[in-house]
Amino acid sequence: MGKKKQSNNGLMSSAGLMRYYEEDKRAIHLDPKAVIVFGLLCGFAVILLSASYGTWP
Repeated sequence: MGKKKQSNNGLMSSAGLMRYYEEDKRAIHLDPKAVIVFGLLCGFAVILLSASYGTWP
C-alpha cells in the first residue's frame, strides 16, 4: 500500500488569509496604562465641567 502525499501548501496561503503579526509593525502601539489614565482624565474633566456649569445633579 502506498503512502499518501502530504501537501505543504498550507491553509493560510491557499485561502488568502492575512498574517496579522506581520502587519503589526505599522500599527500605533499604546500602553494600556496610558489609555486608562487618559480615560480617567476625560471623565474627571466632564465631571468638573458639568459641576461648573450647574448641570450636576
